[in-house]
Amino acid sequence: MLLHIVARGRIGRGPEAELVDRYLKRISWPTKITELPESGGKLPPAAENGVTVLLDEKGEQLGSTAFAGKLEQWRDGGRREARFMIGGADGFDDAARGSADLLIAFGKATWPHLLARAMLAEQLWRATSILANHPYHREG
Repeated sequence: MLLHIVARGRIGRGPEAELVDRYLKRISWPTKITELPESGGKLPPAAENGVTVLLDEKGEQLGSTAFAGKLEQWRDGGRREARFMIGGADGFDDAARGSADLLIAFGKATWPHLLARAMLAEQLWRATSILANHPYHREG
């Protein structure tokens, strides 16, 4: 299953970009990043038999093991792509929220898109590590 991050805004070549790259290179699953202009710009079409996840302040706050469980469920259910959407400064409208398969939040705080992207990349690495029984993740 392809793990596809679609993000508004450009990340450039700073330390945040290096952190995202570091985590994505560790993932054994195929990964892709699509950057969109901060305002406007069409979303890439959703993959057939894919799942769309929005990072949104109104989303569920999943623990790492539960997040890994979602990936496992989608992978084992034959989903071709999990597309993770990171919005711009104004987030997502109600229509986008309503069309998503899942809304997730990294806590109650608002995060800049550069940090949200790095946090998502780390959680994807952590989730795939959990599913591979890699010792990276430790419970409690």
